Amino acid sequence: MQAKIRKIAVFLDETHIEMGQTIAPPTRRAAAVAVIENPFAGRFEADLEPLMDIGAELGDLLGRRCVEALGITPAEAESYGKAAMVGENGELEHAAAILHPKLGAPLRTAVEKGAALVPSSKKMGGPGQPLDVPLGHKDAAYVRSHFDGIEVRLNDAPRAGEIMVAVAVTDSGRPLPRVGGLTAAEAIGKDGLR
Repeated sequence: MQAKIRKIAVFLDETHIEMGQTIAPPTRRAAAVAVIENPFAGRFEADLEPLMDIGAELGDLLGRRCVEALGITPAEAESYGKAAMVGENGELEHAAAILHPKLGAPLRTAVEKGAALVPSSKKMGGPGQPLDVPLGHKDAAYVRSHFDGIEVRLNDAPRAGEIMVAVAVTDSGRPLPRVGGLTAAEAIGKDGLR
């Protein structure tokens, strides 16, 4: 593995009751976070290919960790998302290099299929700051019940020369969805939209 990983954390969020209503089965979201050394911290680098390769490694590793945390098969995953926070000696383009060119394909393999774009966010920050990971249905972007997000934070990351990379996967949409639109059961997943 090219990534120099200092830490991995995995979070599982289960909602059993919402607004007094029992959620059965509970909605579940998992997030896996890797804190890695930023090889380009403190300097400009024109060629970000090494970070793109790290993104591919992390898409696989973190995607699989999420599926394992949920205790589901890859086919049972319904939503996904990705995010990265760069420490103060990095730049947003470092987060973009990890998230965009190569992370998606291995994540899609980890969740079986994934026709829709993987929602993403990136920011610069420091230890203890929250990182919001946006979520969307993995096969059909128009499934409104799956527009969601999960917040992750680590008290000691990212340090100045680090990048905190997060992937999130769910086994369902939001609890009690009722804003209409295409349902997960109606989604075909052919074009990534419907």
